[in-house]
Amino acid sequence: MGTPRWATLLALVAMLFAACGTAAPPSATPTTSEAPATPTAEPIDYKVCMVSDTGGIDDHAFNENAWKGMTDAQAAFGVQIKFLESTTEADYEKNLNQFLSEGCDMIVTVGYLLGDATKAAAEKNPDTRFAIVDFVYDPAIPNVEGLVYTTAEGAMLAGYASAAWSKTHVMGTFGGINIGAPVTDFMDGLAAGAHYFDKQKGTTTTILGWNAVTKEGSFTGNFSSIEDGKTISLGFLDENADVCMGVGGPIGQGCFAAIEERSATAVGLGVDVDWYFSVPQYKSLILTSVLKKIDVSVTAAIGRAVKGEPPEAVFVSTLANGGVGYAPFHDFDSQISAETKTELAALEAALLDGSVKVADYLAAP
Repeated sequence: MGTPRWATLLALVAMLFAACGTAAPPSATPTTSEAPATPTAEPIDYKVCMVSDTGGIDDHAFNENAWKGMTDAQAAFGVQIKFLESTTEADYEKNLNQFLSEGCDMIVTVGYLLGDATKAAAEKNPDTRFAIVDFVYDPAIPNVEGLVYTTAEGAMLAGYASAAWSKTHVMGTFGGINIGAPVTDFMDGLAAGAHYFDKQKGTTTTILGWNAVTKEGSFTGNFSSIEDGKTISLGFLDENADVCMGVGGPIGQGCFAAIEERSATAVGLGVDVDWYFSVPQYKSLILTSVLKKIDVSVTAAIGRAVKGEPPEAVFVSTLANGGVGYAPFHDFDSQISAETKTELAALEAALLDGSVKVADYLAAP
């Protein structure tokens, strides 16, 4: 795929945008589904169609959360909804063209990797409205809304909590494919949270798998292999890590598989959604999850379309507007002290008022 100029626009809005790739092994052929949910709103003659990335609609993370935004919009606004799964990058254009031929009023594409295909479709079809998750265009395309997320803010809070929980002061993180911020903002935030904790407490936390300054680290090279994530995580455990986070949907489950195999006293973090519920087989090992509320932003984008409002060139989901954050500690709540919870509230307030910035804590103190 070509190199988009989205980094320029990121600088203009002065935000760290975060994202997670897709996950779960793809099915043999693209599938399609009409939403079975019964809308609570009166049905309207407006059809919104979604093209997933290659991880599948049931990846328990990225694509599935976007689809929830679609079903929520159906319930809230009465729109008709439909999806097509992409099993390879070659499916992006084909799926977009199929939806265009079906007369979809709005098309939502899920993920950075659909950037070029969405741009081409939008420019050829200026009367069709588009929204794309984890991507913005510079210059903006008039009929496209870019949905992006300051995930590093939520990850910084999770990183602080993780550093407070850690007994070894060693944490590991890895990504799927290094496509830059749409994966590494999670990793940056984790490191920044640990470094902020160190500055406050006089400790030294080692971050394995990622250097937030040089932007070099460990990657599986895919978003689907739990086994690859497990292999990296076993290496972290060998180096005394007791916290790990994999960014890329199911590859992150490799953290938990490694902990189970070694019977280690360690925890992992979920990404995108609350893994305590979406990956319940590992809930006893999940400290928290970094939340990126794709569903909320997708529903909001559809709402703007239904109301006839023009697309927003860049819609940023932030800690301030509730678009990112971290999940409850669930089974580990009693292991997070009242003092730490108070400190987390103070850190969140400082991120909100700008007195603390993720970028200032990428390097160790």
